Amino acid sequence: MAKEFYLGDIVEMKKVHPCGSKEWEIVRVGADIKIKCLKCERIVMIPRSKFEKRVKKIIKQNIPE
Repeated sequence: MAKEFYLGDIVEMKKVHPCGSKEWEIVRVGADIKIKCLKCERIVMIPRSKFEKRVKKIIKQNIPE
């Protein structure tokens, strides 16, 4: 079963970003997921399948009502 991800979710990735942070904010959801590093604000776009494998946990979920 695939996890549900929403705009504004804060996730922790398995690998550390070169700037030293593991925390990312989801800024776009679709076939590709765009995430923004919370420390250096770099934006990266990766396919959903790779994203789901690389995410460790959801720190803060932003569920729409």
